[in-house]
Amino acid sequence: EAGADAFLMPSRFEPCGLNQMYSQRYGTVPIVRNVGGLADSVTNLDADHCNIASATGFVFTDYRADRLAETVERAAAVHAEPTVWHRLVANGMSRDWSWRRSAAEYVHVYHTARAAVRRRAAEGRN
Repeated sequence: EAGADAFLMPSRFEPCGLNQMYSQRYGTVPIVRNVGGLADSVTNLDADHCNIASATGFVFTDYRADRLAETVERAAAVHAEPTVWHRLVANGMSRDWSWRRSAAEYVHVYHTARAAVRRRAAEGRN
């Protein structure tokens, strides 16, 4: 994963996927299809770069060769803009994919669900 400029992962089906996370961690910009875990873990750089502060790669939706080619061409054009490209790399490398973060999110969901159950019980609903 490390040492490449971009990582191409145009999966048709992807329940999770780890390679796009490895790529981001090691400074490789992912180019992925908007499916499954890829959609959850790669933030597309929009056309006018308005989301440059949070973007981590390039995402396309339709599982078609022309859409993939357009996205690769868009990535190549951005690669020619070193400031923007380096920001994508830095954004990806700063993402926290650790179990510590995931565990904290699970704890938050647990406490939120527990509070909802208590609220329903106090209202006389189950």
